[in-house]
Amino acid sequence: MTRVEVAIVGAGFAGIGVASALRRAGREDFVVLERAESVGGTWRDNTYPGIACDVPSHLYGFAAHPNPAWSGTYAKGAEIHAYLEHVVDVEGLRDRVLLRTPMRGAAWDAAHDVWRLTTPSGVITADVLVLACGRLTEPTIPRFAGLEQFPGPLFHSARWDHSADLAGARVGVVGTGASAVQIVPELARTAAHVTLFQRTPAWIVPRGGDAYSDADRARFAASPQALEALRADLYAEGEARFASRAGDSAAAADAEAVALAHLERQVADPALRAALTPDYAFGCKRVLLSDDFYPAVASEAVTLVPDALTEVDGSTLVASDGTRHEVDALVLATGFASTRQPYAELVTGEGGVTLAEHWSGGMTAFASTVVAGFPNLFVLNGPNASLGHSSSVLMIEEQAGYVTRVLDARGGRVLRVDPEAERTYTDEIARAAASTRWMTGGCRNWYVDERSGRLALLWPGTVDAFRERLARADGSEFLPAPAIEGIPA
Repeated sequence: MTRVEVAIVGAGFAGIGVASALRRAGREDFVVLERAESVGGTWRDNTYPGIACDVPSHLYGFAAHPNPAWSGTYAKGAEIHAYLEHVVDVEGLRDRVLLRTPMRGAAWDAAHDVWRLTTPSGVITADVLVLACGRLTEPTIPRFAGLEQFPGPLFHSARWDHSADLAGARVGVVGTGASAVQIVPELARTAAHVTLFQRTPAWIVPRGGDAYSDADRARFAASPQALEALRADLYAEGEARFASRAGDSAAAADAEAVALAHLERQVADPALRAALTPDYAFGCKRVLLSDDFYPAVASEAVTLVPDALTEVDGSTLVASDGTRHEVDALVLATGFASTRQPYAELVTGEGGVTLAEHWSGGMTAFASTVVAGFPNLFVLNGPNASLGHSSSVLMIEEQAGYVTRVLDARGGRVLRVDPEAERTYTDEIARAAASTRWMTGGCRNWYVDERSGRLALLWPGTVDAFRERLARADGSEFLPAPAIEGIPA
């Protein structure tokens, strides 16, 4: 049996971020459990053609680890994976990461005030449990009639089958979200034909961005101040973008005009342009960045089916309008189980209640990080900790800072979240979210939990506002320690 102060589950950005913060705070007694064979999370698992970040690379990294070597404005997936491996080495975390060690269960032991984690290698006992499992880890596979009998290569975009030779093949793609807009242009260059099933069109704005030259990278390496200034500029641009994503009518109208002009420039056919025009408010769904998706869809290499896929009949894909389309391979770019986190089923708190049960009406947490009924537990990148306008790494860093502050003040006592504090915070989120496009924009998005109708994934404010909110957390979110006989509480 292994005993540690802190057990961290997940070695993506969140897990590496909190492990680094603990080490910088002088805490050494921790381990990081990772189910896969390497660190990297999303950027390890997603290897589809064209994968890249849609947040500027110099903002999509840890403030303590600027990377002068990014290849361009938007980093490619393999680069980000390599960056995370680099951070693990620079922070000296390699010997703390237990690879191929999934958490199969975690239960609060009330008799001893510890968490007991079950793994294939045995039980790990920890005073504190940090769930850094990510929100986009388990692919969603729609239930299409006949899908299991499809005769050709079939896989989700997050589990790309590189053994499947799609060159010269007729490829069906289901979905037009963030992954599809990167995948379709790549497939269009090599496949015989791509048939794209679109249930709902996305708002797409120009991506822009340039490759960095050797001179650029040398300048960044020689001048940390230049990198710091660039990051500050990118941060300010991101914060300014919140208005168009949230509910500011003028900002949203300006951004919508940019998106519509982009569509008109790149798609000449009025009928196709109409099929690609969203009928919901700008910002309601995730706004996408691409300069090559529209040209690909407008080319002879791609057929857009502006209807959902409903049935798979052998190698024939049947859309909801009854049209039939022959394909040799099928790619499901159908997203993830975002509002119902798979790890929640594995975590059992006080009274035998699982995190999934606690979240049966939607994910909630005080400060988007700590949960009533689950002592000494922290959740990163979970309830209301994502962003629709800037880098999620910024939120992870703020949460990691909160974790270290709370642990420094803990003094060995058990941290039990006051249920009223969690309810009050949840109500704050609901009030702030009520007027945003995510709630009022007339779309169905993966940010809102269909069980409760609440905004469950996104923080409905700026990064500055999140930082300020966490700074106001003064410890009163935790219940007083119970008195011990003869000793006042």
